[in-house]
Amino acid sequence: MKDLVEKLIAGNERYRQIDEAKLRLRVKLAKEGQHPYAIVICCSDSRVIPEQIFSAELGDLFVIRVAGNVLDRHQIGSIEYAAAHLGTELIVLLGHTGCGAVEAALGPDPGGYVKYITDDILEAVGEEKDPDKACLLNVRHGVERLRRDFADHPEIKNVKIVGAVYDIRSGTVSIERGI
Repeated sequence: MKDLVEKLIAGNERYRQIDEAKLRLRVKLAKEGQHPYAIVICCSDSRVIPEQIFSAELGDLFVIRVAGNVLDRHQIGSIEYAAAHLGTELIVLLGHTGCGAVEAALGPDPGGYVKYITDDILEAVGEEKDPDKACLLNVRHGVERLRRDFADHPEIKNVKIVGAVYDIRSGTVSIERGI
């Protein structure tokens, strides 16, 4: 365990030794605050890193991560905060292929706290058994929920909401424009 903590600390040391331009950006954001252009709700999967996937800089994205990119009051409150208080004008609900949470929902009842996640995913996917199709249905479900929840919100109703799926094999993001 100690080796893992030391690995994190060593990684932070490398991060702090960034080039001058990134150091100036970090100092500027600390001083002036954040103004992300997009809110990205995505899975906690360690292979899905929005900042890398979208080649974003520090301060560009307001990222909310939760297994299965499911939405509860905490995630929706975070979205509301970023849109209403930071002026972020785009919400991207990003699912991904090979999602363990989706696969868990399609399998036997997992029990424990994971069941909260899989129950939400099952509500979205219905009888679908193909994991990639279920992933897309889960994204569509989340987008519909956000549109419904924010339809009458005076500060958020004009924020653009899109769904997307990241293919972990190819690295390609497909924006679902029809939802």
